[in-house]
Amino acid sequence: MFLVVFDHKRRVNIAVKVVTDNTADIPSQLAKELDIAVIPSYVIFGSTSYRGGIDITEDEFYQKLLDGPVLPATSQPTPQDFIEVYTKLAKEADGILSIHISSKLSGTINSAEQAKKLANVKCPIEIIDTQNLSTALGLIVIAAARMARAGKGLTEIAEAVRRMVPNTKLLLLFGTLEYLAKGGRIGKAKSLLGSVLNVKPLLTLKDGEFVPVTQVHSRIKGKEKLLEFVRSAKDIEDLAVIYSTIPDEAKELAASITAIPKSRIIIARIGPVLGVHGGPGVLGIALRMKS
Repeated sequence: MFLVVFDHKRRVNIAVKVVTDNTADIPSQLAKELDIAVIPSYVIFGSTSYRGGIDITEDEFYQKLLDGPVLPATSQPTPQDFIEVYTKLAKEADGILSIHISSKLSGTINSAEQAKKLANVKCPIEIIDTQNLSTALGLIVIAAARMARAGKGLTEIAEAVRRMVPNTKLLLLFGTLEYLAKGGRIGKAKSLLGSVLNVKPLLTLKDGEFVPVTQVHSRIKGKEKLLEFVRSAKDIEDLAVIYSTIPDEAKELAASITAIPKSRIIIARIGPVLGVHGGPGVLGIALRMKS
């Protein structure tokens, strides 16, 4: 006969809810499977505001972007947007981990911090600036969500995420820098604006803002640089191929990658908010290396 003694003071399953914004470009089905709360930013065409990924699809957005005479504007989620999500999640959470786009590229972190102060919730909220964007942010969020599902606590996950930040990299091949320049997000890459028109720039993020890596004279050369980026990385944990308007090129690039099993490669589309600044023809790779 066995006597089982339960320690009622010890909670085995700690419910941590993971929150991000839609600049993470996480495929919607994956976000749903991992129970990731995604707060939408806004894209504004004239007098009409759309919640990215909710009120406008990627196809509709890029069609309007290419056909419209004026570049649309973007706006981060409001503090109230965050308050509503934090309040809802806190009803069933022991902690909330909110992971977001670089504060040098968006005011999203500021909105989250304001909401943390204003929201009337009992559970702790941790907010982390990844100093990155798109699926480089997304890969960190996905890893955090998997840790939460495994029953890890808020402090442990937050510490792990902070270690992931410097080991998560993004390299983007742009069709043009026109949209990045018009949107005011070009950062230290503005030196490339005077380049000849047929030059294709590759940019990464350093200290939370865009910096130039190199320039190539064809997309073929650009894709070779993306593959070199993967080959030069060590101990890759997760990898994503991202694109704006060229899904076939993204699939071909993913098929060329041998550093990680094909089943673990995420192919994701750049959503409306980042699409305003990237424009058509963007192809890139995000990877998270062992911390």
